Amino acid sequence: MNRVLSATLVAVATGAGIAASAEMLHGREKHFPLAEATDRFLYLRSGRTADRLALTFDSLVADVYWIRTIQHYGRDYKNRDRTGRFELLEPLLDITTTLDPHFLIAYRFGAIFLSLSPPDGPARPDQAIALLEKGLAANPTRWQLAHDLAFTHYLYTGDYQAATGWFRKAMAMPGAPGWIGPLAATTAASGGDRAGARKMLAELLAAEEPYIRRAAERTLAQLDALDRIDEVRTRIDLFRSRTGHDPSGWPEMIAAGVIPGPPVDPTGVPFTYDAASKAAAFGPTSPLLPLPPMLRPK
Repeated sequence: MNRVLSATLVAVATGAGIAASAEMLHGREKHFPLAEATDRFLYLRSGRTADRLALTFDSLVADVYWIRTIQHYGRDYKNRDRTGRFELLEPLLDITTTLDPHFLIAYRFGAIFLSLSPPDGPARPDQAIALLEKGLAANPTRWQLAHDLAFTHYLYTGDYQAATGWFRKAMAMPGAPGWIGPLAATTAASGGDRAGARKMLAELLAAEEPYIRRAAERTLAQLDALDRIDEVRTRIDLFRSRTGHDPSGWPEMIAAGVIPGPPVDPTGVPFTYDAASKAAAFGPTSPLLPLPPMLRPK
């Protein structure tokens, strides 16, 4: 599998796992229902207050609040008509992580819970980002938190520049896996910074791990192909301005003198002409396919 895609697949699998967890928790509640009053009784608005009350039992109480967080999410996930859905997620997560600042799972899964859009979550990536930044402040060498910040920006805020920055920070942390480097580069490219992506990929060509070098070489070739598609687009526009109509294919453009021959990608496979979109596209046999999700046309 292309390592550049692995983190995206992890995110998809995580989402499926959350849904399964919600189903499991809902099943537990049907057999062992928890009174609503008890749910509210365990709730404190302030993490610092809970920390003071917990005394020396912080980790134990953090576990209790984490269980409460999961139950709250699972119950509201299943009850789509309930008022005030997910309203306790952020304060419960704040309490949990204040009691135990090193509770990595609470930061990571909590951020996913907060980011998900209705009806699966409250659509609060701002709260997710604040939670992950809180976690990183308490755990500055945890590359996973920087990685999750990058994905939260990429998937939920659309801030590719911030996402690229966090991927770069993650890849510089101790123990960070090598595939984060190509992922940072493709994120930069998808945000329009192909020059920045090429700079990162060029550095990765000197990596010790062969799979990182291969991923970098492949992504560089994909970026070159995208540049060629952009150039073909300008040629199509030129043909349109000269003739007043869209081309039917490469032969008509060659006859008009706007291209010297059928355009090809860096591997030599000809691009196809998509008459519907009036644009060039990768040939179906191109070894550069599939493109990473971050580089696919929106």
